[in-house]
Amino acid sequence: MADDSSKGDGQAPAGVVDTSRGADLPDAETCRELLRQMALIRRFEEEAGRQYQRAKAGGFLHLAIGEEATIVGTTSVMEDRDYLIGTYRTHGHAIARGTDPKNVMAELFGREDGTARGRGGSMHIFDGERRFMGGYGIVGGNLPIAAGLALASDLKGTDEVTVCMFGDGASNTGNFGETMNLAALWSLPIVFLVENNLYGMGTSIERHSAVTDLSHKAEGLGVPGERVDGMDVVAMRECVAEHLRTAREDRRPTLVEAFTYRYRGHSAADPEVYREKEEVEEWRQKDPIESFARRLEGEGIIDAAHLDGLREEVEKQVLECVEFADASPEPPLDSLYDNLYVVEEEGEGWYAVDERTPDPFRGEREREAAEKERVMGLHEAGASYGGQSQRSDGGSGDGPADDAQEDEEGRTDAERDSEDEGDGEPDED
Repeated sequence: MADDSSKGDGQAPAGVVDTSRGADLPDAETCRELLRQMALIRRFEEEAGRQYQRAKAGGFLHLAIGEEATIVGTTSVMEDRDYLIGTYRTHGHAIARGTDPKNVMAELFGREDGTARGRGGSMHIFDGERRFMGGYGIVGGNLPIAAGLALASDLKGTDEVTVCMFGDGASNTGNFGETMNLAALWSLPIVFLVENNLYGMGTSIERHSAVTDLSHKAEGLGVPGERVDGMDVVAMRECVAEHLRTAREDRRPTLVEAFTYRYRGHSAADPEVYREKEEVEEWRQKDPIESFARRLEGEGIIDAAHLDGLREEVEKQVLECVEFADASPEPPLDSLYDNLYVVEEEGEGWYAVDERTPDPFRGEREREAAEKERVMGLHEAGASYGGQSQRSDGGSGDGPADDAQEDEEGRTDAERDSEDEGDGEPDED
């Protein structure tokens, strides 16, 4: 376990956490796959950062470079039926759960072939088919959602487990305490995993948390915890596997604190003025990929030729991801309002109004409502009122006086609108 006394102002020597944990290597094939996944995630994120600088990826970009062992070690011992939910630093989480990296890159590019059809971007990767329930931009916002997933499993009587991964800063939110209390009170099958990278954005853990050993932070609420070296993929596997067993068999929530580090800033826009370069370099000496590769070489599981081939393989795969994302089409503008409503066949949808018409309509029929002739008439009338176009009848369109013009039947616009409104009931057509 770690010795907090050696830390100060967010800095921690490389040997703070005991990396041994007595964990034996898994079989050779599993070892090579763990190394491949970590290498792929690292190279993917490096390229994502480069594409962000080229303005190919929009919005915000949060990279987990340095945290690959925490991600892969956790997901490698989860069952396919288990749920995983993360925060906004989750490109690698989705890839580790089996999402095609091409679709993840396309989502970063905001394209139609992205995991959320270009609507989520970097912070909202999602793959329901593989039970990766998404990244969330709100710090700590995923915690109560994770409890809801675990509660659903409990009510259905299934043995799937929910793994909820979040950052050290989220342990200070109200959601943290409330969720831990309910999880313990209801004995939910959930593993909370805090990725402690020593900084909540740019604030060191000593400055934002009175309790710096986060594995103890939920004990008073009924959720026991354990700290593990998040830079050691084998230690992560062994630790998380035991906590998954506790959740699945004993139906008890637990907390894992993965002591890890990110080599890049909080986001791509982070100038990193809050930590010294020497600190980052010190942590790089514990690089999870290089350390694991050296261990595998020492055990005779891989050799230098294998490493060279692996680098070429992931390089080619990542560049194919960029090519795929670049070729993916932009989402059509008329799909902007799609999938805003969940409507059951036997239930009625929500009534809605958007800027294209003042008339209420069934939410799931938004596209139909926008195509009505009346909408085009309103567009033209609005443009005419604002003096942006000339009326076809020769009017100037310069002011409200045009509203009083009569149609072929002698009705003014106001009279016609009044008749169209009828009894005021929503038009379900």
